[in-house]
Amino acid sequence: MKLESTKDLFDRFGPNYRWFATITVMLGTLSAMLTTTIVNVAFPDIMGAFGVGQDRAQLLSTGALAAMTIGMLVNAWLIHSFGQRKTFIVALCIFFCALLIAGMAPNDTVLILARIAQGAVAGMLQPFAMYTIFRVFPSNQRGLAMGFFGMTVLLGPALGPSLGGVIIEHFNWRYIFYVAMPVCVAAAMMGGLFLPTREEQGPRMKFDWTGFCLMTVSMTALLYGLSNGQREGWDSSFVLSLVIFALIGLAIFLYWELTIEHPLVNLRIFTSLPFSASAAVACIFGIGLFGSTYLVPLYVQTLQNFTPLDAGLLLMPAGIIMGICMPIAGFISDRVSARIMVIVGLACFGISSFWLARVDANMTFWSMAWAVVLSRVALAIMKPSLNVAALRALKPEHLSQGAGMINFARQLGGAFGVTLLSMTLDRRTFFHSDTITATQTPGNSTTAEVLRTIRGLLAQTGAPEDLQAAGALHYLGTLIQAQAFTAGFRDSFLVVAIVFVVALVPAWLMGRHHPREARG
Repeated sequence: MKLESTKDLFDRFGPNYRWFATITVMLGTLSAMLTTTIVNVAFPDIMGAFGVGQDRAQLLSTGALAAMTIGMLVNAWLIHSFGQRKTFIVALCIFFCALLIAGMAPNDTVLILARIAQGAVAGMLQPFAMYTIFRVFPSNQRGLAMGFFGMTVLLGPALGPSLGGVIIEHFNWRYIFYVAMPVCVAAAMMGGLFLPTREEQGPRMKFDWTGFCLMTVSMTALLYGLSNGQREGWDSSFVLSLVIFALIGLAIFLYWELTIEHPLVNLRIFTSLPFSASAAVACIFGIGLFGSTYLVPLYVQTLQNFTPLDAGLLLMPAGIIMGICMPIAGFISDRVSARIMVIVGLACFGISSFWLARVDANMTFWSMAWAVVLSRVALAIMKPSLNVAALRALKPEHLSQGAGMINFARQLGGAFGVTLLSMTLDRRTFFHSDTITATQTPGNSTTAEVLRTIRGLLAQTGAPEDLQAAGALHYLGTLIQAQAFTAGFRDSFLVVAIVFVVALVPAWLMGRHHPREARG
């Protein structure tokens, strides 16, 4: 492979090279991010195809997000050791194979493993793209560039359910993995033209296998323990052992990373308060993005009987508007303080979540759609400023580490957000179910009237008297479950809203740095 530095490529292609490189990494990131949430609308079909429950199907989402989180940590080492071109092309080849295996999966285990491989590559590509864009654009244009980059990162999760709904409606769930393959091939071919080879001199940096294994095992144990808490019991020895094991592993990981010469994660970058505050906001950003993308399709398919296509179309207006807003927000972020942009975005997302916390079975399609639109506009406002503020606070030699860590924080929020919101939904649904059931006594006039009405309707159909009573009780149980499930969703959205309000504190700590200061 011919050696070509970034300078060589600028000399060959001129100033337009920065856009060639940006489009290349955007295509790669889009192909990877498209599959992160496209599977959400396919859960009922996959559960039916393999005969598994929601807890098993949830691993398709949380497994990929956990792998994505860990994959972000190896980005800096890969770029330093192999260069951008080779890293990008090999990663996309692995991703292509994982898509093919997922589409042909004979059972749920193979599908979950393929999703984990997809997540790992998607995680590596996000900081890779940020690093590339930050290197080819001057400081006064990085906000605009990050706007275009953020558009691909957020459009994938936003439009994935919509596209998945269309594919499932006209084909079947297996085709949702094939749709990203052409984009993946095109991105790999462009990477061979527009990305530099290894630019660092000297031998390759030693990989921190100990740190990588500690992080992988700890994250896996923690997420697996949390995802099984509802089924096994939160006070069960199995779940408590996994959580304790994970926390001990994470503590050892932190100690290890602070004591070795070439750590997997340079934790000293967190001594910068603006970067640490940006990372905290990025974590909450991930909770909002992936948590809402998980909850909304699940609610409308479960309680409002939406088809996968309808559930996807509910998110489509938000995705389109977010795609339009992202570059605009990036342009503005080059001229307005990052702290202002992030605070406005957090406030808008909090309002959207409070709006969804009032959800009920009669909430119209467009009422929910506009609530989701507001949340996606909020994310579009935040994303470019958040990335620029985080990386601007670091030294040039820490850019690749910083890009990995800010994306790691966002994905960590996404992975734990989906898991914890799923847990909240289950626990609050059981709580409300028990509470409502306790009020269904013979002295409850409303309950008595409902039972009389249902028995009367069944009598008109000619049902025997014993079946009339059983049918009325079954119908009452269905009503209680629907009300409890709705209340559980309300509580889950309320938790998201509260978290975004709390996030205003770290957003304020990001500092008052104004973009004009970077130019002077």
